[in-house]
Formats: sequence, C-alpha cells, structure tokens
Amino acid sequence: MADGDSPVVFKRSKARPGQRTREKSPDAAAAANASLNEAEDSPITLASKLRNKTKRAKPKAKLSFGGDNEGEDKEVFQVKKSSLGQKLTLGKNASNALPMSLDQATITSRSNGPVYDATYLAELKASTQSNRPPPVDSNDTDISMNIVENPPEDAPVSLLDESTVIPSESSINVAKQRRERLRKSAVTQEEDFISLSVTRRDDLASGPHPESRLVREEDELGEGDDEYAEYTSAQERIALGKKSRKAEASKRRDEINEMIVDAEEEDEETAEWEQAQLRRTGQHAAEDSGPTKQVYRAAPIPPSTNLPSLGPAIDRLAQSLAALTTSHVTNTTSMNTLVEERDQLDTRESELRKLVESAEAKRSWFVAFREWIENVAAFLDDKYPKVESLEDEHVAVLKERFGMVSQRRKADDEDDLSLVFGSLPTTQATDSEELDELGRIKPQANPAALRRERRTARVNRRSARKATKSQGIDADEEGYSTDDSLPPSDALDYRSAMQRISNDAKSILSDVRASDFKDPRKGLAKWFGEWRGLYGDSYTGAWGGLGLVSAWEFWVRLEMLGWDPLEESQSLDDFGWYSALHEFSQDSNEGEGAPEGDLVSAMISTAVTPRLCKLIEGGAFDPYSNAAVRKVVDLTEQIEASIGSDHYKYLALLKSVVSVFEQAVTDAESLAGPYVALNRPVFDPDAIGARQRLLLRSIKLTGNMMRWRKYTGEKYGIGELCTRLSTRCFVRVAVSGWEVGGEEKARQLLSMLPRDLNSTVERHMPSRT
Repeated sequence: MADGDSPVVFKRSKARPGQRTREKSPDAAAAANASLNEAEDSPITLASKLRNKTKRAKPKAKLSFGGDNEGEDKEVFQVKKSSLGQKLTLGKNASNALPMSLDQATITSRSNGPVYDATYLAELKASTQSNRPPPVDSNDTDISMNIVENPPEDAPVSLLDESTVIPSESSINVAKQRRERLRKSAVTQEEDFISLSVTRRDDLASGPHPESRLVREEDELGEGDDEYAEYTSAQERIALGKKSRKAEASKRRDEINEMIVDAEEEDEETAEWEQAQLRRTGQHAAEDSGPTKQVYRAAPIPPSTNLPSLGPAIDRLAQSLAALTTSHVTNTTSMNTLVEERDQLDTRESELRKLVESAEAKRSWFVAFREWIENVAAFLDDKYPKVESLEDEHVAVLKERFGMVSQRRKADDEDDLSLVFGSLPTTQATDSEELDELGRIKPQANPAALRRERRTARVNRRSARKATKSQGIDADEEGYSTDDSLPPSDALDYRSAMQRISNDAKSILSDVRASDFKDPRKGLAKWFGEWRGLYGDSYTGAWGGLGLVSAWEFWVRLEMLGWDPLEESQSLDDFGWYSALHEFSQDSNEGEGAPEGDLVSAMISTAVTPRLCKLIEGGAFDPYSNAAVRKVVDLTEQIEASIGSDHYKYLALLKSVVSVFEQAVTDAESLAGPYVALNRPVFDPDAIGARQRLLLRSIKLTGNMMRWRKYTGEKYGIGELCTRLSTRCFVRVAVSGWEVGGEEKARQLLSMLPRDLNSTVERHMPSRT
C-alpha cells in the first residue's frame, strides 16, 4: 500500500459466506499476512516454494494466501472482487494507476498523490533491482541458492551491493560477448543466470519435444486436467443413485442461492472502501458520489392574477360552442356518409349474390346444354353417312334417267341427219363394241334396220299421245315434243328406285325413340330457344342461329331426300322445316324477329341451294323441256328472294343451269358436225319432215335459253351459247333445204333472238334475193 504499506482492514455489517469460511480456517490470518509480504520474498524463498510445488502429487488450490495445506482437506479462502474492484488494477502505490484523461496527467503536486521529490526518488531507486539474483547450483540436491561471494571481475555490478549501480556500456558489451562465446562453445556447466527450474534438466523427462527448450506446464507440473479440474469438472462424478442425485441437486441449489445472495447483497463498508480507492486514484465521478441528502423546500406561492371579466369569458364560450357545432356537423355528415356507404354495400352485396346465383344457374344450364349437344353430335355422326349415301343414290338414278332420254333423243337426231345429209360410213356410224352379261360381244344390227325400228317406235308413241289428247300435239308441232317419257319397263324401274330411296330415308330414324331427336322442333328449337331467351347476349355473340341451322341441316336434307324439284309440284315452302324455322325466327321475347335474322334464308343458302345444284347437274333438269325451264326459273326466283342476287350460292345455282345448256349445245354441235361435213344427200321424201324436226328442236332449245337469258341476263355466256347453236347447227341444216321450209324456220328463229344476237346470226344466213 502507498500509505505506510499497511494492509487495509475492512469490516462488513453482516456475515458473508467468505467470512464464515475464514472463521472456520485457522490459518486464514497467516495466509493473509503471507500474501501481503509475498512481494518482499527473496529469490531463495521463491525457489523453495517452486520446489515444494513440484514435489506435491496433488495440485494446490489457486489464489491461496500462504501456508501449506498439504494433506488437509480444508476450504481455501478466495478473494472475490467487487464490480468496481475488477475494473481497477492497483499496484503497490496508488500512483501507478493511469490517469483517466489528459487533464489529470500533470506533474503538478496533488494533495492526495505521490510527490516526486529527491527523497522519494532515492527510495524508489533503492527498492528497484537492476541485476539478476545469483545462479542456483544445479548439483545441490537440497536446491539451496548459493550466492557467489566473489563475483568475477567482468561482472558489472556486485550482487552483494545493496546500492543500485547502473552498468556502463563497456561492461554490457563484455557480458554480451561472453554469453555469445558460451553459447557457441555449448558450455552449460557454468550458468550466469538464475534458473527457474528447481531440478536438473537431465533429471526431468524429455517430453514429446526434447529438442525444444520450451517446456509445457502440463509436462512439468502434471496433467492440466488435474490443475483445472475445478473449472473443467474433470473430477466430478455422475450421480447414479437416487440419494446421490438428490444430494447433487440440493448442492446445486445451495450454490445457486449463495451466488444470488452474493450478487444481491450490498455492503456499505465495501462501497465506502471502493469510493476511497477511487478518490486515491483521482477518479471523481459525480454519479458515484452517492445519493445526496434531500432537503425540504416549500412550494413557491404563485403570483396573484386578476379575476376574469364576463366579456372574454362569453367570447371563449362562443368560440367553444362554434367549434363544437362545427365538429357536430362534421360528425353528422360523416355518419350520414357512412350510412349511405353501408346501404350501398348492402345493395351491392345483394346484387353480387344475385349475380352469383345467376352465374351458377347459367353454368348449370350450359353444362346440361353441352351434354345435350354432345349427344346430338354423336347422333349426327351416326346418321349423316346414311343420308349422304341416299342422296348420292338419288342423283345416280336421275343421271341414269337423263342419260336414257338423251340417248334416245340423240338416236332420233341421227336418223333425221341421215335422211337430210346422208348416212355416215360404217366405221364412223358404228358405236363401240358392247358386251353381254357373259362378256361376249353383242352382234351389231344393221343401221338401216335400226333406224326403221326407231322410227316405227317414235310414230307409235306420238300416235298414243295424240289419242289421249293430253298434250294437244298437232302435226305442226312435230319436233317440239321433248319425248322424255321412258319405256314402260324403264319407267317402272325408275319408280321402284325412287320408292326404295324414300323407304330407306324413313328407316333412318326408325330406331330412334327420343322425340327430340325425331322432331327438331322438340329438341333443337326448345334448347336454342331457351338459350336465346335466357342469355341473349351469349346467343348473339356465339352466332347461335347459325349453330341451329348447322344442326337442323340433317333433318332438312332427310326431309328433301327423293324430291325432284323440276317434276313434282311441291315447292320449298311446302316442307315442314320451312315453316318450323320461320316460326322460330319470329318467336322472340321482344315480339320481333330473331336477332340473327331469318333462319330460313340461312338454311336455303346452307343446305337447299347446294342440293339443287347437284340435282340440276345430275340430270334433273332437261334443257329441251319447257316445263323444266319454267320450273327452274320459278325455283331460282324463290331462292333469289330468300338469299339475294349477289349471294355466291345463288350465282352457283345460275352457273349450274347454264352448264346444262352448254352441254346440250356442245352435244348438238358434235352430233351435226360429221353429217354437215359429209353433205351427201339422197332423194327421200321423208327428208323434208326430218329437216323440219331438226330445225324445230333447235328453235325449241334456243327459245328455252332465251327464256333463261330474259331472267338472268347475260351471265356466264348464255347469249354466246344461243349464237353457237344458231350458226353451227340451225343455219347449216336450214341452208340444205332453204326453199323447202328452211327460210321460213330461219325467219322464225330471228324473230325470237334479241337485236344484239339477231345481226350475228343473220350474217351466217344466205342473202335474200
């Protein structure tokens, strides 16, 4: 200590666990005195203590304050520093403490600090050792420290001199050179330093690294686990029994309670001691000075104020009232707004609920509708091929009938051309060889005999028609007759084929039991009508009407199967599908027409018109028949009124009719060309009648084309066809008998032709005289 090096004695107001431990240990006071004088021990005492520590088999406890307790199982007192004491590191003198700031680092004298005067410096120099202690003789088994009585001459300082002498530079250099020589010569007999080891190096174990001069503490003093067993729990034992575990838990609780008591306990004397130590080091903290004594002070009397007057008080009340009124109005407005928002939210909620319900109903309806449509699609996939097959068969029957009529008309024209221009050579007149059922070549009959037979048959047919008077045919009208009636056997076969097609069409739905698949008015009209009524926007956006027409087309084609539009009197508006679609188009929620328009016209353009084109091109239309031309004109007018004159389906129908006329003109040119080129007439009284029949047949075909041209105009070259027929067929036949009726028929033809065609045909006729 700085003040007379006297130990500081402090007292506690109440006993602590450390105090009880010192009271139980009789050597506690001796250990305390030994710890105070430990700094003043000589090197010999330190070596003895180190030797005794090495000889002990069991390591001693750390931080003991003197006295060997070897063999005694007593508790050793340990100093427990306070929090403030742990922060400070005090030397023997309070002056060794570092200043807290630069302001405190001054050489000026302080009242409570050391004074660096001559006396203090001399005392400090006397207590400071500058030389090493004398070396220890390693051969002494008693480990006694032999102090060299006569030091060598080169020793810088006498070891026995109590006064401190600072060695000179020459003595320091001599000592360094001597140590270097000893190190190089490896002389270890004489050591000029005090060894810290209490035994010879040779007596000690070389350890794991004998070449190293460094010695680990565990190699010298024993296992480190034994020394630090208190902290590493190396010597603790695991309690296995019930009582041992109970005792161990009780001991652990006691230790915890003791640490809690030590932490919570506050000693006034300890606090005063810590403050004294702080004052000695010059560290004065305002916050550590302790609580100051509170002095009672009376509350100050406020200054007197004037009494408020009535006017300012009324003004303040008026302002407060206005503020409250404004706040009330604002709150009322906010409340009304919230009420309106709540009502709107309630209304919106009810609307959303309705929307959800309607969406769910819509979803359910469309799910059912989709299932029904899928069933309809499967039904049509099964039935459509049968309808298409019957349609192809119907067209084939019509084509066969038209071929038979055309072939007979061609044979009649060949007979008449043979009478007018002469017979063709056999190689040109004979047809290709025909085979019978067994593959044999049919024998060819004599052409003259065949012509006589055909003429006899033709006369008989016309006589029969005259007898019936159904046609009112006179002799002058010979050649106008189309003569499209079939022989009885062929006519019976034709009627049988048409009846079979009709029966097959009825049998397509014979296996169907559901009424909505038999009658589209109960199925398609019902579902699509509900769709249009419930969800009109979706129906219009998805073109529901066209979807209905596409699905209804099957039943339309099935109903029209076997219908010959140019022979039967039944028209389009006589069918059931026509009236059903018309009713569906007019039946709407608003009482007006359907949003997609008239579905009848859509059905005519989709299904009816293509079917009519196939029938006309397949042989249903005879260009030499006046009745067929009138019928096809009426049918075309009805379709034009329904779908319009600029519709491509309508134009396709016109082209189909013109193609039939064109084929007839081409056949007439190819038939008359070889006979006109031969031009070898022979005298035959029947040639005049034959020429008249040829000219009348050409006039009839030209009249039919003019009737069609009057309706359609000059479309697809119908006027050119009339010119070709007149110039290449009619004029050549008329010139061959110009004086015997040819000129008269030519004038009749020119009267039928329009002015733009009349001049072209007249240029090919002989000039009039």
